[in-house]
Amino acid sequence: MACKVSLQSSLATLIAISVANSGNGSVQVAGRCIAYVRPATRIPSTLLHLVPMPAWEQRKLGEFGSVAMCKRIYKEQTSEQGDVPFFKIGTFGADPDAFISNELFEDYKRTYPYPTPGTLLISAAGSIGRIVEYQGEKAYFQDSNIVWLEHDHRLNDAFLKPLYSKIEWGLEGSTIKRLYNKDLLSAEVTIPDGREQKEIGQFFAKLDSLITLHQRKYDKLVIFKKSMLEKMFPKDGESVPEIRFAGFTDPWEQRKFSEIVDVCSGRDYKHLDEGPIPVYGTGGYMTSVSEALSHNRDAIGIGRKGTIDKPYLLKAPFWTVDTLFYAIPKSDINLEFALCSFLNVDWKSKDESTGLPSLSKESINETVLSVPNVVEQNHLGNFFADLDRLITLHQRKLELLQNIKKSLLDKMFV
Repeated sequence: MACKVSLQSSLATLIAISVANSGNGSVQVAGRCIAYVRPATRIPSTLLHLVPMPAWEQRKLGEFGSVAMCKRIYKEQTSEQGDVPFFKIGTFGADPDAFISNELFEDYKRTYPYPTPGTLLISAAGSIGRIVEYQGEKAYFQDSNIVWLEHDHRLNDAFLKPLYSKIEWGLEGSTIKRLYNKDLLSAEVTIPDGREQKEIGQFFAKLDSLITLHQRKYDKLVIFKKSMLEKMFPKDGESVPEIRFAGFTDPWEQRKFSEIVDVCSGRDYKHLDEGPIPVYGTGGYMTSVSEALSHNRDAIGIGRKGTIDKPYLLKAPFWTVDTLFYAIPKSDINLEFALCSFLNVDWKSKDESTGLPSLSKESINETVLSVPNVVEQNHLGNFFADLDRLITLHQRKLELLQNIKKSLLDKMFV
């Protein structure tokens, strides 16, 4: 006998437990009985309402409807500006770069297949199986590359959205980047009855809303940091920033990076034993070894080859590979201020290669920047360190929610 939890009443408890205890929160699913468990915490029995549920049935999507798509739009019918956005596969789920007239839109919408609000649009080319929910706005979509399942009411769209994410579309390992109508219609799925579909759909809709909320908070913080980096450091040719902490009026000094940091080279680590010392490359952490290049001095990592425009903080002890420089601030330079200074440079413009992007020590050392006194450096460093901690907090919450969703998708679908 299958059983279920009252999902809607438990969602808030699940998220509160999991987000507040990112190191300990867990989600356990046994068979079709779902329980949300925080270690060393008892879940009130009132949260778990076990209700007998019918068994799920294995079907094909084609049993529920047919594939639909918009009428073909030709290039000469589009313009770079216009009344109604026209989404091609390259702009699907993003900003449009083509438009059609309102007259053509109304004619085609009235005459040919067109999605209704809540319809799940599917990418049939490029990133196969990407889903965008049509919200009812004025928009038109490229035929054959963007399609939807015109189904009867035996399928709940809110349930269909997480279900689509579980379908492999029979393309795994294939080099063919197209989802044909027959692939969509022949996809095998296992579905519950309408009542359970609705419960599951509403549950994941609320979870998606929570993920979206945290994503927006995270994005706003990242944009805010970028704006503050621009406004709290002097622009080229100027000696004071647009925004400044109270009490500071002295002009900033022009200096070279060679005057504020010692740029050191990374080295190969493969001869080292395993150990507790992290090894970093241009993409971040790689492995751990037995020795360190810097034992007690923090630094800024900056790519020598490959990714040269993503400097980041390195906490000692650490080792860096030969494609990652590490820049140790001099004694009168605040570490976080130095990091912000690195972040404010367009390092791609200093690329010295015609192939794989490359930086040299010389190009870093000769780059000019503006530097305030140590006290103002400390204020700036503390401000951006606090902001980075807040960004990291939201990033971890977002990752946790995404992991919870992934786990539930695995365990709540057959």
